[in-house]
Amino acid sequence: MAEYSNLLFEIDNHIAHITLNRPDAANAFDLNLAREFSDAARRCDENRQVRAVLLSGAGRMFCAGGDLKSFAQQPQAQLPDYLRQVTHFLHHAITLFAHARAPVVAAVHGSAAGAGMSLACACDFVVAAESAKFTMAYTRAGLTPDGSATYFLPRIVGFRKARELMMTNSILSARDALALNIVTQVAPDDQLMQQALALAGELAAGATLALGGVKRLLLESSTNTLDAQMTRETQWITDMCQNRDGREGIAAFVAKRPPKFAGG
Repeated sequence: MAEYSNLLFEIDNHIAHITLNRPDAANAFDLNLAREFSDAARRCDENRQVRAVLLSGAGRMFCAGGDLKSFAQQPQAQLPDYLRQVTHFLHHAITLFAHARAPVVAAVHGSAAGAGMSLACACDFVVAAESAKFTMAYTRAGLTPDGSATYFLPRIVGFRKARELMMTNSILSARDALALNIVTQVAPDDQLMQQALALAGELAAGATLALGGVKRLLLESSTNTLDAQMTRETQWITDMCQNRDGREGIAAFVAKRPPKFAGG
């Protein structure tokens, strides 16, 4: 297990487990946690053995967002630079996860507020405990969203609903979030990690390069023209048929047997 002060990190069965570990601070992001989270994301991105990532929080909640107490402790003249550093490392991690081969599964319990909700929206899959709550929370503190919320949330729920959630700070139940597609699955509280781990395991056994290709193609689709996007689809699918998993998938289909993907 990698040694960090603010999070837990280990790799088991091709799944990288990242646990935000500031339970006394509701796993809120200060500069130290943001820096360590960025480093953990880098380790996942560089390690070809990582074929899925499972993100969770220690203690009573997933993540309360930014650590406003640490913000308040900064001299006023230094606070903007402090926030730039926090968002730099948080955004670096989100960028790596968004473009990574490995799918990212968030297991959310308690509350996902502010940057915690932003982070959930940036993940590929979200499994939420039945009692979990989601709220943007930023404008309640006189702040604007970060953590990619203004990119991913409108694409998930639509522009008007995203604006409502960001301006009113409505509190969503897990079922509300499921209806809005913010959440992928809802699990009984005592089965959250079991269900999230099962999903991560299923993804880790999949065709990793193809899953990463899906992620990148979807990101590109929001800015490409139709013709440009179809050109990228051609590039990706011709690359996939040349790698080991692509060949295995085709062979398994023809042989009418389950494929055995190796992640490459």
